Amino acid sequence: MLSLDATVNKGEVLSVMGPSGSGKSTLLQAIAGHLATPFSMTGKILIDNQSIDDKPPHLRGIGIMFQDALLFEHMTVEQNIIFAMPKTKRYSVSKKRESVSNMLEAVGLEGMQNRAVTTLSGGQQARISLLRSLAAEPRAVLLDEPFSKLDTALRDQIRTWTLEQLRCRGIPALLVTHDSDDAVAAGGQTFELLPC
Repeated sequence: MLSLDATVNKGEVLSVMGPSGSGKSTLLQAIAGHLATPFSMTGKILIDNQSIDDKPPHLRGIGIMFQDALLFEHMTVEQNIIFAMPKTKRYSVSKKRESVSNMLEAVGLEGMQNRAVTTLSGGQQARISLLRSLAAEPRAVLLDEPFSKLDTALRDQIRTWTLEQLRCRGIPALLVTHDSDDAVAAGGQTFELLPC
C-alpha cells in the first residue's frame, strides 16, 4: 500500500522515485482520474485547496507528459498543439496560430508548424509534447519518466528546459522517475517508494 502526504507549491516539482512495481504509475493514475479496479485510493487530492477526487479526468486540469511523446501522427505540429487548447475559450483561428508560432519560437522550433510529427527527432517530439500539455493551461502537470528515452546529452537539455517552463509558469508538478539525476535537477522534495 502506497502512502503519500505532500504539498507541491506553484512552480515546484515533487519527485517520486522507486523501482518498477512500487506504485509510481498507480499514483499518477489516481491523480489523473484513471485509477482502475482492483486499485482504489483513500484520502484527498487537492489543487488550489479544492478536491478533484470526484471530477472526471477531463475536468481535473491535469497535464501529463509521458516517456513517449504520444503525438497525433495524422496531425501537423500546429494541429497537435491547437488540439490541446481549452475549448471553453473562444480564440480565433489566427490567435491560436499566433500562439503556436510564439510557443515554437520559444523552444527553437520556429517554422515547424506544418511539419508532420513523424519527421521530428526525439528531442523535438518531447518539446512538442510539453508544449501541447502547456497549451491546455493545466493547473498541475504529471511527468511520467518523460526523459528516459532520450540520449544523455539531449536528456539534460530537455529536462532543464521542461523544468524551467514549469517554474516560470508557476505550475506544480509531480515527476516519477528511476533516475536520481532527474530528482536532483527538479530540486524539490523527493519521495522514495519501497518495493511492494
